[in-house]
Amino acid sequence: MSLLSLIIALLLEQWRPLSDRRNLLSPLSRYVSYFEQQFNAGEAYQGQLAWALVVLPLLIFVWALYALAAHFSPLLALAINVAALYITMGFRQSSHFFTDIRLALREDDLPRARDLLGQWRGHSCEGLTREEVVRLAIESSLTASHRQVFAVVFWFAVLPGPTGAILYRLAAFLNWNWGNPAGTAHETRRFGQFARGAFAVLEWLPVRVTAAAFAVVGDFEDAVFCWRTQASKWLDKSMGIVLAAGAGAIGVRLGMPIVISGEVVERPELGVGDSADVPYLDTTVGLVWRALVLYLLMLLIIGVAKVVS
Repeated sequence: MSLLSLIIALLLEQWRPLSDRRNLLSPLSRYVSYFEQQFNAGEAYQGQLAWALVVLPLLIFVWALYALAAHFSPLLALAINVAALYITMGFRQSSHFFTDIRLALREDDLPRARDLLGQWRGHSCEGLTREEVVRLAIESSLTASHRQVFAVVFWFAVLPGPTGAILYRLAAFLNWNWGNPAGTAHETRRFGQFARGAFAVLEWLPVRVTAAAFAVVGDFEDAVFCWRTQASKWLDKSMGIVLAAGAGAIGVRLGMPIVISGEVVERPELGVGDSADVPYLDTTVGLVWRALVLYLLMLLIIGVAKVVS
């Protein structure tokens, strides 16, 4: 049922992508903010309690709903799985930015490509060169493919029903809202310690599975080399694994210092091979789709093994 649910959800999103998630995120934001207001007094244990009160009741409700549906109607349980994946995966949530950036660069419209990239990443990209725009677009695409697709699929396959997908998406949302220390007060940073730690735990294995998938469907030797020698230098160690393996798999150099809003942002070099150019955008799309097919094949093998045993 997991494989069928995933295939239906992917087809559904390709046909009718859920591009506007504000109707979903607004109630969730209010729900999360309520617990932060009630429990955040600057202590780490309060963040643990708030995280548990946000996540566990929702997981229990989803699991109970799925178990009840599976008992009475497998088709209803399938529909619940599909709905959960449809709202948590977001395969095309940001792909339109990538597609539009690729089209703008093919038409030599660098200003439009910069503007689109800035909207995607949430900061001004004025002044970036063509190569820098391509590098950042590839990095954003690899990051989004992991966090919006592969990690969700991983936890969906591991935990019963849709609970894995819901757990990962909630943990990511809480990490973003509570765990991001940039520009926050000391009390908020302490409150968000558990959210950061919980998301790091949930990311530990999926990032390695995603990196391994990139290596298998790309240049295996270079992907593993970059993973082993470069990933730890990236500020976000988890995404460093994904980006280093992805860069090695497609044979392009990512990272490197860039100028954002007039300030130089120091970033280590990732990958080996050529400088980033527009053709590597197509190569990135191919890598992500091949990795997704590999995921589906693995789920098929696991499903067949369960039936046979």
